[in-house]
Amino acid sequence: MKYRLLGGLAVSALAAALAGPAVAFEGLSVSAGDCDYGGKLLSIEATAEHEVVFTMCKPDPAFEAKAAFTPFGIQPSEHIASAGVDGSIIENPIGTGPFSLESWNRGDSVILAANEDYWGGAPAFDQLVIRWNSEGAGRLNELLSGQVDQITNLSPDDFATVQNNPDLQFLPVANPNVMYLAMTNTFEPFNDVRVRQAIAMGIDRERIVNNFYPEGSQVPGYFTPCSLPNGCEGDPWYDFDPEAAKALLAEAGFPDGFDTAIYYRDVFRGYLPEPGVVAVELQTQLRDNLGINAEVVVMESGEFIDESTSGRLDGFYMLGWGADYPHVTNFLDYHFTRGTVQFGDAFPEIYESLLEASTIADAETAAPLYATANNAIRELVPMVPIAHGASASAALATLEGAHFRPFGAPRFEVDNPGKSTLVFMQNAEPISLYCADETDGESLAVCQQITETLLQYGLDSGETEPALATDCSANEDSTVWTCTLREGVTFHDGSAFDADDVVASWAAGIDASNPAHVGNTGSFDYYAYLWDGFMNVE
Repeated sequence: MKYRLLGGLAVSALAAALAGPAVAFEGLSVSAGDCDYGGKLLSIEATAEHEVVFTMCKPDPAFEAKAAFTPFGIQPSEHIASAGVDGSIIENPIGTGPFSLESWNRGDSVILAANEDYWGGAPAFDQLVIRWNSEGAGRLNELLSGQVDQITNLSPDDFATVQNNPDLQFLPVANPNVMYLAMTNTFEPFNDVRVRQAIAMGIDRERIVNNFYPEGSQVPGYFTPCSLPNGCEGDPWYDFDPEAAKALLAEAGFPDGFDTAIYYRDVFRGYLPEPGVVAVELQTQLRDNLGINAEVVVMESGEFIDESTSGRLDGFYMLGWGADYPHVTNFLDYHFTRGTVQFGDAFPEIYESLLEASTIADAETAAPLYATANNAIRELVPMVPIAHGASASAALATLEGAHFRPFGAPRFEVDNPGKSTLVFMQNAEPISLYCADETDGESLAVCQQITETLLQYGLDSGETEPALATDCSANEDSTVWTCTLREGVTFHDGSAFDADDVVASWAAGIDASNPAHVGNTGSFDYYAYLWDGFMNVE
């Protein structure tokens, strides 16, 4: 039995929802009641069997780009009402995508079976196997031996090896990204802006990029790469000036530095190809340039993401970001908007401009607001942008149509693998398979194959295309978005896809009072950050 959501509350008996069979379309809705809670979404309503209306509290010209992002994947409303409530959804996703989950063999692989009834056409192979290896050399050796068909994130030293091997394909990844060294301002001494500014001036970022990143990487002038409109408004970042940094640190009361830690996860990223090596380099620079003694601490990936994004790490930590969609809000709003706790207490000097800018569609009109925000980021130094990394993946030369798209998680729409099973190797194991509550790329890569969003990103660009919705159109001021859904689509469990499934899936993430607002950690970061907060927080 499906349940109707009113003001965020399930008013039908949950037991009936868990036990009863699927019923006809009911027309679910979820609402914040009013816009006083401060978020962008006022309500989501299934107005017809194949129509969903999103009513906004403020204009959001980036709605389509956000709605195409993997964490907003759709699952059956009945599944949300059961597995979403008891937590089993994190390892038991049901979607409409080209592949369904066959097994998750923890520590080894995820096995996916082709969806022969996929509305977009059955995949060109029967089975997709996703494996992982944290070492770039290890991934390349697996590719060279033919054990895998495609790998992600080549080590910088291996670019030429792949380019000069006729049996392999070199696949550049045109994904805008940034690696940064972060600090949490609720811990001493990072609560002193002079300390943070000293760090900003005391790190030789050019040395790091030149020595540890592949050709084509850049020293950031701004947090957001300049390839995105409005990314580089305002004043550029500090020059390397260790003498000025030492003087500022002494002024803050630390003439001899201090003791702290550098936390990181040993997971290869396009923005951070050799995390261990870069961590030691930063440790060395902090000691030599500023007298700061930082112990290097490696953390398990899931714990690191949870602790860092929750603002609980007392020390430095190395993290980064690859663009999910081609809009400046993807970089700035996620990291610096109101309610973000990753860097400690959020700064009104930054987020007030971002909140206003996010409602403006015209880049030229929004430019002064982004200049204000970038200047405030420079002044307040929540983190230090270290690198915009160049990256590449690789595949066997026999894998026709192999690619790595610039935005969104990978899709395996190859022309002819020449075999029934395709094997892909990534950097790490997924944290969970319920990506409404995940942010790591390894989880998103698996979810992308199983669950689908209303829209999707093109393979060669960030332009949105129809997916489960054939169209999403806005009213004149972008405060009401109406999505027309694709008809005749079925989930992997055989149930029919309709508007109730969209409302139930989004409600589990955006509505803090929803019984299914459980997830893996319960953070639902993308729902909170991209829509400026949860509905119905008690």
